[in-house]
Amino acid sequence: MTEAELLAQPADHYMNEAQQAFFRDLLLRQRADLQARIAEEFEVLREQQPSSDPSDIGTAEEQRQWQLRLLEREKKLLDKIDDSLDSLARGEYGWCTETGEPIGLKRLLLRPTTTLCIEAKERQEKREKHQRTA
Repeated sequence: MTEAELLAQPADHYMNEAQQAFFRDLLLRQRADLQARIAEEFEVLREQQPSSDPSDIGTAEEQRQWQLRLLEREKKLLDKIDDSLDSLARGEYGWCTETGEPIGLKRLLLRPTTTLCIEAKERQEKREKHQRTA
């Protein structure tokens, strides 16, 4: 099924078997791509050669820290993808964890790992903004 075919389905078909299969395939592809990127980053980290020049050491360490932060972010995304796949297996994928309402196909296409509908996400962001300013 293509994205256009997915979006053309009637609203009462929300999260039917075909739609669940579409998102399962999408999540599995994203997971495989992410795992490949993580493996490449680890290989780059392993291949880095030590240097005796102090400026090279500083530059290499800065790059190493940047790569580690990137790997940490990618690991968090990998965890979210796994959580989404688990949610799919339980039949809970596509439904807002706060309200129980449908998240929506367009939102899921943009962010397949989301667990909140737009309204719930906006409330969460307002709470976070309020807590930062308090």
